[in-house]
Amino acid sequence: MKSTLSPERTELKERWSEFKVTNPKTRIRDAAKELNTTEAELVATGVGENVTLLAGDFRELIKEVGSLGHVMALTRNDHVVHERKGVYEKVSFNNHVGLVLGEDIDLRLFLGDWKFGFAVSENDRHSLQFFNSFGDATHKIYLTEKSNKEAFDAVVAKYSAPDQDINLVIAEKTPKPAESEMVADIDKSAFQAEWLALKDTHDFFTLLRKYNLTRKQALRNAPEGYAYRITPESMKPVFEAASEDQLPIMVFVSNPNCIQIHTGPINKIFVMGPWLNIMDPEFNLHLRQDAIDEAWVVRKPTEDGVVTGIELIDKEGTMFNQFFGKRKPGVPELPEWPALIEKSVSRL
Repeated sequence: MKSTLSPERTELKERWSEFKVTNPKTRIRDAAKELNTTEAELVATGVGENVTLLAGDFRELIKEVGSLGHVMALTRNDHVVHERKGVYEKVSFNNHVGLVLGEDIDLRLFLGDWKFGFAVSENDRHSLQFFNSFGDATHKIYLTEKSNKEAFDAVVAKYSAPDQDINLVIAEKTPKPAESEMVADIDKSAFQAEWLALKDTHDFFTLLRKYNLTRKQALRNAPEGYAYRITPESMKPVFEAASEDQLPIMVFVSNPNCIQIHTGPINKIFVMGPWLNIMDPEFNLHLRQDAIDEAWVVRKPTEDGVVTGIELIDKEGTMFNQFFGKRKPGVPELPEWPALIEKSVSRL
């Protein structure tokens, strides 16, 4: 069924078409901001042409992505783009929380606010794209030259919405409250004692909630030697050292609806404008260095020993990128990883 656009959608479609002509290299997320709209609304202008509105249970759809074979998974936020190629394997859901635990594609999915889904075909590039109620992209899946296009077509046909007439209702975001850098009423000794008693890195989130702390506040109140600031410019030397040593690392990129993880070595690193890039055959990362308000080295105790991470935080206090040495539960972190950090970073 062909979609009928409202006058407002028609006007947006025209503005979007003109924008693409004059700004061919601008990413759609950034274009949406310049056009004072959302990415989901821009994608929706193509419904009935090169875009198909999807419906149904997205959990069941994700379970079928493995049939597409080799694909590229893309998860991003405002400051960093994470692209990883591979196959969706070991897919499972517990209510609306999902796991994809393949050797290459490693995801944590939070589908409670996966509101809109589209199949998009543009210039022979085919993808499944999902958005939350605010119109922000949660996760995208692109076919590669190795993908099974017939399986893609079958999934799109199965989950195509019966009614392609679409009028997106986009929720309005609540501004994030400003945070004070120091907390006056925290029981610092108790907080530090609980930090030192951590058994799992995931328990850190529970600790923050218990003491009602933001990420920055928690790091400023860390036990001695367990968190220190580094310069945002430290990331390039860290990447280069990991590449030179061929030390496998873990790269986490998150938004409220998805976490995507790369585990392995990195190789081709370069800067283009504000972007620090990793451009390997199966893994790409695009990190806006100018978005890093604070960068921290953070140490957390676990049952397997101390785990060392680098955390990048933006001006709003959101942690948007994390890095670790390669590790698995039950296995201590590689000793070369904290040593690499020590020799590569510049402390503040």
